[in-house]
Amino acid sequence: MIKYQIMKTNIGLTAQNADAVAVELAKLLANEFVLYTKTRNAHWNVTGDNFHANHIFFESQYQKLDGLIDSVAERMRKIGHYAPATMKIYLELTHLTEYSERTNDGLGYMKDLLADHESIIEFIRGNITPFAEKYKDYGSSDSLLA
Repeated sequence: MIKYQIMKTNIGLTAQNADAVAVELAKLLANEFVLYTKTRNAHWNVTGDNFHANHIFFESQYQKLDGLIDSVAERMRKIGHYAPATMKIYLELTHLTEYSERTNDGLGYMKDLLADHESIIEFIRGNITPFAEKYKDYGSSDSLLA
């Protein structure tokens, strides 16, 4: 388990609850960043008949992911923790995998990225209630719904 640096905040969360939420937010941040990187890969390397449409689609996706990543990192700061920000740590925290061997066709990328999005959605859904009820961090719970 990675130990996160802590900064002092006074927002009504116990240190223990903030620590537990920060661990899960760090995992979410890692998952989103790996998904962002995979989406950039698709944008740069897609081939095929629908190249231009796929290229534009993947660009819109990684731009949206950039905002989500920033929101998760900023939420970690709000609860008194620094966000992890290295590929080494992201790869230790994520449950996503690299692309498997295949061609660079748009449909292949989309299937892989869709599976990652679904996995992240399940992770998020699994944390909404515990953040609010178990850890009394309604702000982090609400941020997962945004």
